[in-house]
Amino acid sequence: MKSTQITIKDIARELGISPSTVSRALKDHPDISPETKKAVNKLAEELNYQPNSIALSLRHRKSNTIGVIIPEIVHFFFSTVISGIEDIAYGAGYSVIISQSNESYEREVMDTKAMFNNRVDGIIVSMSRETQDLSHFESIHKRGMPMVFFDRSCDLFNCSNVLVDDINGGYQATSHLIEQGCRRIVHLQGPSSLTITRDRHEGYKKALAEHNIPYNKDLVINDEMGNDEQSAKDIFGKFFDTASEKPDGVFASTDMIALGAIQALKARGLRVPEDVCVVGFSNWQFTSLTEPTITTVAQPGFEMGQEAARLLIREIEADEDTVLEPVLKTLKTTLIIRDSSTRKK
Repeated sequence: MKSTQITIKDIARELGISPSTVSRALKDHPDISPETKKAVNKLAEELNYQPNSIALSLRHRKSNTIGVIIPEIVHFFFSTVISGIEDIAYGAGYSVIISQSNESYEREVMDTKAMFNNRVDGIIVSMSRETQDLSHFESIHKRGMPMVFFDRSCDLFNCSNVLVDDINGGYQATSHLIEQGCRRIVHLQGPSSLTITRDRHEGYKKALAEHNIPYNKDLVINDEMGNDEQSAKDIFGKFFDTASEKPDGVFASTDMIALGAIQALKARGLRVPEDVCVVGFSNWQFTSLTEPTITTVAQPGFEMGQEAARLLIREIEADEDTVLEPVLKTLKTTLIIRDSSTRKK
């Protein structure tokens, strides 16, 4: 391994201890045992460890600017996250630059490089649905750029994540449908590449199991329907037309997909919720304005933005010799019950 590649994390991994312990040992901290200090310093010398000069340089050249990369700026959830980020950032003396990937991996790579080249102090990211290769993030992170991910988790390298409890959100939505008398519940999934899709599906399965309803994979529609109501309307409509046993409930991974399902049901002369109950996810503003109004799982977007900004600023402003352990912050969801799922008893 080249000497320029050696980091505190490499030494920690070799010795089976935490990076913060290595950092304190190298600074002769009194809380660290003499044996650990000796082992750390010996290995650091053998590996020719040197502090990351690029990272130190970045820390000294603060621009007081935070970069934010989101999939879609028109998405109500992401707009509330941005408000939360700005609330904390402006209060701490930082300005915010926002770019949207439009769910494109290539656009995301370009945005990431542009943020780095424009010397933002750190970046808050929600990855695009196309992203599987994380090398563009890992590259700038290794060069000293603080990063925090939100909504769509990234666990391949040492960064903090702020998420919502999507498993519990899926569980809340499905349990509510079961309580309304639904037994053949269709789950309309989002993009299979996203952890939020897998987690919401896990919550769906958990609720079925708890209520002794057999899981039927044929009721899970995982086509890449995107997040627009027209494709959801078309895909769910085709499913409904060919299903031998018609569903009596729908749990959609997003509110837009839920809206498409409602349109498909109405086009076939069915009533919501009398014939089929529908629940969405995210609590977009339109969900309280449709006919019927849509039951949904609310995500605390504003709070998520605040937490992401706090974690990033904590890292930006940390002493350059301090090694911060990554934080996983999970926020709770709230089921908002409206007309699309409420059957009269």
